[in-house]
Amino acid sequence: MTAGRVAVNGVTVTELGAKVDPAVDTVTLDGMQVSIADEPVYLALNKPPGVVTTMSDPQGRPTVASFVPVKDHPGLFPVGRLDFETTGLLLFTTDGEIAHRLLHPSRHVEKVYRALIDGRANEASLQRLRDGIFLDDGMTAPARVLSLRSSGTTTYVEIAIREGRKRQVRRMFSKIGHPVLELHRVSFGPVRVDGISKAGWRHLTAEEVAALRDAVGMTAEVVR
Repeated sequence: MTAGRVAVNGVTVTELGAKVDPAVDTVTLDGMQVSIADEPVYLALNKPPGVVTTMSDPQGRPTVASFVPVKDHPGLFPVGRLDFETTGLLLFTTDGEIAHRLLHPSRHVEKVYRALIDGRANEASLQRLRDGIFLDDGMTAPARVLSLRSSGTTTYVEIAIREGRKRQVRRMFSKIGHPVLELHRVSFGPVRVDGISKAGWRHLTAEEVAALRDAVGMTAEVVR
């Protein structure tokens, strides 16, 4: 909401916790009307490259909305963002409370990425990320970083972070002199992208939803 993407009766709302009456008020997200379903919906998309993480785009670029069943599930929206060229796991839901908690800095929900970076990164460089590194918006929290393999003039690494700053992983590697060439998110908390085809999606299992709710301090009740 703080990004100005939500409007109530045509007026942009940026205050977290703002209340609406679903029987009276009209709510839109990125210009698309949303409604409250009987049961929350939770999906996982394997985002392809060259797609913006919005439900509509004034510049006419392809959006993630074209890959998920928005007509079947009014009010569906992405949990956070992936960059235009970044691929991999992107969660969707109609549950605003869990989305807010998943993105809140205090929850520290881990997100794991695989990255192809320029240059042959040594352990000393990667250790800087493990210790936390200073970016233009402050010091990062320590990250888990593993060098998977090197080939020619590139290195394939896995990195796990618990923050959600804009383009954070790309900025972290640029800071140590190894710009990201390709970036793919493999997991968000307990949910993994494994088994989802490129540009494909699936419903989360009841166990995954329960694990997400547990990770953000909500009742760990299995949603059926």
